Amino acid sequence: MKKEPFYKLLYVQVLIGVLCGIAVGHFWPEFGASLKPLGDGFVKLVKMMIAPVVFCTIVSGVASLNDTKEVGKTMLKSMGIFYVLTMVALLIGWAAVALIQPGVGLHIDPAHLDASVVSKYTRSEGAMGFVPFVMHIIPHSFFGAFAEGEVLPVLLLAILFGFALTRIGKAGELAQSAIESFASALFAVFGFIMKAAPIGAFGAMAFTVGKYGVGSIGSLGMLIVTFYVACAFFVVVILGALARLHGFSLWKLLRYVREELLVVLGTSSSEPVLPRLLQKLEKLGCKKGVVGLVLPMGYSFNLDGTAIYLTLASLFIAQACDIHLGTGQILTMLGVMLLTSKGAAGVTGSGFVALVATLTVMPDLPVAGVAIIVGIDRFMSEARALTSTMSNVVVSVVVSIWEKACDREVLRTELDSNYLASEQALEALAAEAQIASADHAEPTRLSRAS
Repeated sequence: MKKEPFYKLLYVQVLIGVLCGIAVGHFWPEFGASLKPLGDGFVKLVKMMIAPVVFCTIVSGVASLNDTKEVGKTMLKSMGIFYVLTMVALLIGWAAVALIQPGVGLHIDPAHLDASVVSKYTRSEGAMGFVPFVMHIIPHSFFGAFAEGEVLPVLLLAILFGFALTRIGKAGELAQSAIESFASALFAVFGFIMKAAPIGAFGAMAFTVGKYGVGSIGSLGMLIVTFYVACAFFVVVILGALARLHGFSLWKLLRYVREELLVVLGTSSSEPVLPRLLQKLEKLGCKKGVVGLVLPMGYSFNLDGTAIYLTLASLFIAQACDIHLGTGQILTMLGVMLLTSKGAAGVTGSGFVALVATLTVMPDLPVAGVAIIVGIDRFMSEARALTSTMSNVVVSVVVSIWEKACDREVLRTELDSNYLASEQALEALAAEAQIASADHAEPTRLSRAS
């Protein structure tokens, strides 16, 4: 079987798009900033497919379960690990800012901060309590859930619909077959859309660098470094240990979904890769009914990158404004963040909105403090989305193993074969580069000899 040229691989094309976007944004900032519609258009194309894909996947998954009680158990276990990981992520953000202290020495007077920066966020988004959040999950109408495009209302409808199909006999089998056929068509359409991922990544990255510029990092660069260090620690140590305890390699799993991670990096959003991740997790041997529940739930309840960002950014503002917070105040803030970090959509800027929502109910910190970091927030958005996506992929596999809904042999074989294929592709690429280098050097030697 002939191997596909490396330049036709999606992750290579996305990586090229990201690098070109950085170059365009840096050297032609005004033109780069004008390319924002490319990134936004790609994300909108994907978002229009999210609701029907999630609905069809979960309905067919729930209807295929032998025991519908498994759904409740799976959801409870998922919520348990989601909240444990969120608390760990919050604590890691706290530890990182306490150890590195990126805000110490800035001595910013809160009275001099521009509160107007926050106004548009406080008007549109407030701190959503538990009851309003639960009520928000219930859509206004059946088709309204699809029109709004939010994952949780669609998840609720899909679970109810899946249960219903198991109760109506042969009519349910016919409906399930039709839904599975429709899902196949949706994934085919999604495959067409993903071919535009390099263009979307190019436009989004050109906009980010062009509008904000690498120079905007300035004195706040240490905050960005601290955040990336905290995210790396969470992925390598916490997720790595979780994967090892369950008998699979984190590195091989991340290599397996590298194309999706590069799309997340380029677009600063985790939503574009949800349908492809559902497909890949099923290919890894995880049962459709389990990953179809866990992964979409994770998009609203397991935003670990946002959790790290919330504690780190809040305590950075406290350090920068010379505000001392006691342990009791910090623990109260962590409790608030357990709520404000949930339910934020996996789109660009959701972490910043969650930060504003947190500070509005924390009298000890000035809400206007977000004006300090608004200029560099975009440079942390990629890490937030990447960390949350990696965590949701790992948790989906782990919960599948807990539920005995993962074929361990298929998981091992797929990860190993993908890892070997990647290594062989890199070796082939290096060999091609050496040959090209030798061919280029040969005429030089001949000309010297003559």
